[in-house]
Amino acid sequence: MTSALCWSHARRKFFELADLAAVAHKGRPAHALSPVAMQAVERMDALFAIERDINGVTAAERRDVRQRQSRPLVEELHDWLRAERAQMSKHNPIAKAINYMFEKEGRWEAFTSFLDDGRVCLTNNAAERALRGVALGRKAWLFAGSERGGERAAFMYSLIITAKLNDVDPQAWLADVLARMPNLTVSRLPEMLPWNWTGGRVQEHQAA
Repeated sequence: MTSALCWSHARRKFFELADLAAVAHKGRPAHALSPVAMQAVERMDALFAIERDINGVTAAERRDVRQRQSRPLVEELHDWLRAERAQMSKHNPIAKAINYMFEKEGRWEAFTSFLDDGRVCLTNNAAERALRGVALGRKAWLFAGSERGGERAAFMYSLIITAKLNDVDPQAWLADVLARMPNLTVSRLPEMLPWNWTGGRVQEHQAA
């Protein structure tokens, strides 16, 4: 298992210290803006720009571009953050933002794992968006009933999100699978997985 940490979370800590609107909202003067934080955000934004350009290409192509374009920027960022941190008090908010990326052993390696594996995303924003519905609704279904009920709920969420990621209507897929499963052998169950399921596509073709 390889750890991969989210650059959006790291960037956010610097962005909050470089955001003029946020500073004004907290009643702090404009000079409270941190030039170090602003520069950190700019450096990270360059990485995000590269990712936008390679969105949708193969994992091998992403890795190639990251090795050529992103790695030098990441290495420069590493050295620059270390140098800035060495000049700060441990109580400095910027120091705390920098420490977030370095404080534990292996943390920086987890942030940079995307450089060597094109399958790894720069952020986990997609996963967080997928879980947004759960977070918004958890007060409505406050209790799962039991630990086993919680495990079943997590299982169902995984199935539903997997269907969405494969451009499959979860409701149509579940209805079809549940209706057909009693008559299927175990060896044919993989046919019902969202990325193999053709039920909805067949129906759409017939309707057309």
